[in-house]
This record gives sequence, C-alpha cells and structure tokens, in this order.
Amino acid sequence: MSELDPVFDAVAAYFSVLSEPTRLKIMHAVCNGERSVSQIVAETGATQTNISRHLGLMHRHGVLARRREGTQIIYRVADPTTIDLCRSVCNRIAGTIDERRPLKRQFLKLLPAVKKRAA
Repeated sequence: MSELDPVFDAVAAYFSVLSEPTRLKIMHAVCNGERSVSQIVAETGATQTNISRHLGLMHRHGVLARRREGTQIIYRVADPTTIDLCRSVCNRIAGTIDERRPLKRQFLKLLPAVKKRAA
C-alpha cells in the first residue's frame, strides 16, 4: 500500500459525489449563489425527496454548505474551486462536440458566468 492511497481514496470519494447527473444539476443551480431547497427543486425538476437526499450527501462530503433562514435551509457551494473544476470539465466536453454546434451553444449557455475574485 502506498502512502498516497488514502489521498487517492479521498479524491475518488470527492469525485464520486460529482458523478451523478442530479448532483450536477444541483451544482448548476447553486453555482451562482445561494438557493433554498424549494428553489433547487424548481430549477432541477426533481422531487423534493430526491433533492433532499442528494443535498444531504453533498453537504456531508463538504461540497455544499448550508444555513438556516427561518424555516428554510439555504445551500451554497462550499468551495469556489469546485465551480472552477465543474466549469473546466464542461468546457472540455463542449470542446469535443464542435461538430454539433447547436448542442455546443446550448451546453455553453448552461455554464455559470465566471465571477471575478477579490485579490
């Protein structure tokens, strides 16, 4: 066993959280700012039960952070580098679908806008 095995295991676990389409839809919903559970449900088109299950898993793995506002739970991306990672992968995939330009344009419209970071 390599001393790096625990690191690789942790990285694989992190990527596994992002490997499910509903979770990617959730990331898309919250990448530009905080959203309540009901807003995420509306944006993804999934059931509240399904979304709640995915939100819990994503929170437990540190992908999302949450806070309570009255009776609502508000979610946000815990680490902005996760958005950068998702954007990089999406741009890479968009680059492979050049031959299907309408699909590429549609795909790129779904990407979150790049936010300027304070120095």
